[in-house]
Amino acid sequence: MAASKRPGAGSRGIANTLDRATFGKRLRSARKQFGWTLARLAALSGVSITTISRAERGQLALSYEKFSALGRALRMDMGSMFAEAGVPAKPFAGPVLTRSGEGVVYRGLAFSYEFLGTSAVGKQMSPVLGTVHARRVEGPEDYARHPGEEFVYVLSGSIDVHFDDGEMIHLQRGDSLYFDSRIGHAYVSVSRQLARVIGVITSESSMMRMAREGETAGALPAPVELSAARAVRERRATGGMTTKVRARAKAASR
Repeated sequence: MAASKRPGAGSRGIANTLDRATFGKRLRSARKQFGWTLARLAALSGVSITTISRAERGQLALSYEKFSALGRALRMDMGSMFAEAGVPAKPFAGPVLTRSGEGVVYRGLAFSYEFLGTSAVGKQMSPVLGTVHARRVEGPEDYARHPGEEFVYVLSGSIDVHFDDGEMIHLQRGDSLYFDSRIGHAYVSVSRQLARVIGVITSESSMMRMAREGETAGALPAPVELSAARAVRERRATGGMTTKVRARAKAASR
């Protein structure tokens, strides 16, 4: 990984640019540690064999959707994927300081990411300073989808955030947006200068999983005094009714 001065940063801040070759070596090393073939990793991540192979050889920049999918499959979080060369990430155990301009920069397909707090692994959030390079949405492949939630705040310029259901939200400097990142989304710079944003991406929480599973099952929420395991057993045994609901139904029928 070559260190280079980031334009516009003060003398204090040196950007650490993670080149494609270094990133590719990290992916390949992580895959080899599991003893997986390219086909195995492709099946687990949903990323094609060709894309993984080219990324490992440093021939291709990946979108957030693809490198996050590979990270989940390889059990690597953003800290270990984008840690500064020679500075291995450590478990998150205290305040994590990133001085101005000293994040780790990765140039993706439509976005330049400056990852912050990369010295710690196990964080629930991945904070990123970004420059939006995309000027239009070319097709379905431009939409990112990944588990969790996403927050974006516009620092300069303006962007359109496109969703794959046809919705589009325009954001100017100072505007922010929070959304479910499982929905296909794409950022486009619409100002004369490329927009600069700060974003925070979270992994999927247990609350999100429970909400989604509840929507899918159409089950009644369990009373607070019931344990989650007991509530599941009772709903299965009674067609979705808890003990109290069953008792009230029985009393009403008398």
